Amino acid sequence: MRIILSITILSFFSLVNWGSTGHRVVAEVASNYLTNNSKDKIEKILDGETIVHASMYADDIKSDKRYSEYYDWHFINMELEENYGDTVPSKKGDVYIAINRCLDILESDSVSDSEKTFYLKLLIHFVGDLHQPLHIGRYDDRGANRIYVKWFGRNSNLHRVWDSEMINSHNMSYTELAKNLPNWDFLVNTKESKAFERSDILDWINEIHEYTNDIYNDVSIDDKLGYEYQYKNFDTVRELLLLGGLRLAKILNYLFD
Repeated sequence: MRIILSITILSFFSLVNWGSTGHRVVAEVASNYLTNNSKDKIEKILDGETIVHASMYADDIKSDKRYSEYYDWHFINMELEENYGDTVPSKKGDVYIAINRCLDILESDSVSDSEKTFYLKLLIHFVGDLHQPLHIGRYDDRGANRIYVKWFGRNSNLHRVWDSEMINSHNMSYTELAKNLPNWDFLVNTKESKAFERSDILDWINEIHEYTNDIYNDVSIDDKLGYEYQYKNFDTVRELLLLGGLRLAKILNYLFD
């Protein structure tokens, strides 16, 4: 079975990604696949806070200028025909650099507990960002934020539709949505059951980016989107949320089990 990975691209000026519900779904899925050992260590690092609650921290701090250096860590800008390995990484960082930086900190024995808490919260969020498809997209249209469309008659843009509008239109809480994701046991029991390796991150980026083109090519500026678009694409949203959760669990078990 082919996993349909549509791409939502976080832009340079985007304010949200997956929205709060999407990030919480990813974390909720991950929590179901953590080992007991990982759960205990994570609970200690987060001082009892759940990974679901921590999943929005990296967005919450965007309004605080003290954390402005982390803004570009939420996304990657690259052209549709590019592979990440062929690009010149941004000097400000990107989500690939961010996840690897978080892993470096969390694997280190020489950083403070408070640093580990901070970077664990960032990691939880950035793995979700990576699986929110318009986070790996073109700079010139700010990751489809400048592809203006109508969503059920209201002004919107393609990025926002994939961030949150389809999820919000489905009208489920994060727990309801997490319980109603595709039942893809073969993902858990096959390739997603393999132990995490750093090279997986690059594979995930290039895997998802293959489908960025599909989303761009399927919509034009001023298109009127609604029930038909939701019907055609919401299963893709659900699949990506599931993949994000499974892969977040894989990374956390790699770090803490």
